[in-house]
Amino acid sequence: MFSRFQLMMLVLITLIAAFLSTFAFARPGLPEQAQAVYDAWAPLDAEAKSVEEQLHTLGLAYEELQEMTVQSEEHLEGARQSLAHLIDYAAQEKAGDEQQRQLVEQMLQASRQHTEETQDALDMILSKMLGDPVGQTFGKRSTIKVFSLQEAGYRGYMAKVKLHDPSAVRLVLSGDRVGDRGETTSQAARRTNAVLAVNGGGFTRQNGLLYPIGITVVDGEIKTFYQTDLSFIGFDKNGRLVGGEVKSRKQIKEMNVMHGASFVPTLLKDGKKQPIPAKWRNRKEPRTMIGHFSNGDLLFIVIDGRQKGHSIGVTLEEAQDKLLEFKVRDAYNLDGGGSSTFYYNGKVLNRPSDGRERRMPTNIVILP
Repeated sequence: MFSRFQLMMLVLITLIAAFLSTFAFARPGLPEQAQAVYDAWAPLDAEAKSVEEQLHTLGLAYEELQEMTVQSEEHLEGARQSLAHLIDYAAQEKAGDEQQRQLVEQMLQASRQHTEETQDALDMILSKMLGDPVGQTFGKRSTIKVFSLQEAGYRGYMAKVKLHDPSAVRLVLSGDRVGDRGETTSQAARRTNAVLAVNGGGFTRQNGLLYPIGITVVDGEIKTFYQTDLSFIGFDKNGRLVGGEVKSRKQIKEMNVMHGASFVPTLLKDGKKQPIPAKWRNRKEPRTMIGHFSNGDLLFIVIDGRQKGHSIGVTLEEAQDKLLEFKVRDAYNLDGGGSSTFYYNGKVLNRPSDGRERRMPTNIVILP
């Protein structure tokens, strides 16, 4: 494009040229004046031609600029369309993510509702069978409900435990080491500030010290590993009951076991009775048993025995039937006899068959 000043100059020069031409023809008698005017006009005419050439060049440049502008607008429109597609895609992705989030939330809500319904159903079953709890503890890490068991021929106590924190359930070693004089269940409970405790796995005596048999795990560390023909009873990092036949250290790691001990036999697996070894069959004894329901809640049972007029004990076969009545899924037998002890809220509730608590190398405690 050329400037407004150049346009004005071109128009002015053209007018002057026309005027002079007319004047020259109209006044032929003035050749000298006409020559003088022509001489003055010549530079202006040259400048006019130069301006005209510049205008032509600018016109070509302007046309090229127009073409570039059109192309740029086409590219810009393409970019706008691509951006619009990206925005639509992002909106669809966001909608999909929101839909997926809502679906996950619905699943979680359904799971929570199912758990609550299962919890209510279990409480109703236990209350119908056993009456109201004789003790309840609503702690930050666990909720505990204790029931009294009074069946024909035996007595005992049962605790239903819901863990809110997996670390609330622990196996503790007497003296925090393998090989010690032992401690009673109530001593272990008070030492760890536990509200509930039962005796742990089996043990042997050597040189006046007590040693746990089989596999022992504390805080994820394997403390003993031998006599693997026993049943292992443990808790994983989520506080769930795990166990059964364990033949290698690798299995312990794969099961994410944090705490555990050993004894015999396994009573229930996936809601089905397991075979009772011949030497354990049909013998009424004091028992300590542990199990869990389908929702993961734990069950601790101690049955008194060897005490005529109070409680003669139960067979493992009777225990299996009673556990199935309670809707227990998996269950194991812990050390029984004089070891069976049920501690709750500051005191021993049951009556150990030895007439007093027995010292143990391991005890299972529940923190409130």
